[in-house]
Amino acid sequence: MKKLFYLILLLLTISSWSSFVLGQSDKSARPSPFVEVKGNFEEADLAIEYSSPAVKGRSIWGDLVPYDKVWRTGANEATTFETDKELNLGGEQLPAGKYALFTIPGESEWTWIFNQVWDQWGAFKYDPSKDVLRVTVAPESSPVFYEHLTFVIEENAVSLNWENLKVSLN
Repeated sequence: MKKLFYLILLLLTISSWSSFVLGQSDKSARPSPFVEVKGNFEEADLAIEYSSPAVKGRSIWGDLVPYDKVWRTGANEATTFETDKELNLGGEQLPAGKYALFTIPGESEWTWIFNQVWDQWGAFKYDPSKDVLRVTVAPESSPVFYEHLTFVIEENAVSLNWENLKVSLN
């Protein structure tokens, strides 16, 4: 009887642990859902992949997402930005390729960072020496409230929208 109890306990523990591990690898089961956005920008095909956190009543800018620090620009893995053609962003050239997209949020200006190490978790091992391009832009108030972090790709701009803020890159 004692052996049966321990066997059942062991099976329940293994089952719970494997569900947790598999849930982490299944991007659709995460609290911040995986999103892939595709579109055209300056005649290039773009793809942005990210995990989309929600506001959930929290204070976002300067609090959950601190000002003046590198942010993974989403949740979980680093957000990726892929273009099939060279782009002119802020007067600088971004070669065709796949990049980790980081940002440095600020109250009056943001820096978009394109880093050549695209396959990384968050910004924990972010290495600025691997940056390919940095572009500084001004944030603006959004006329729409975005509960979830959302990227929008348009013909002449890519924008990050979350809470009451819009940060466009063109």
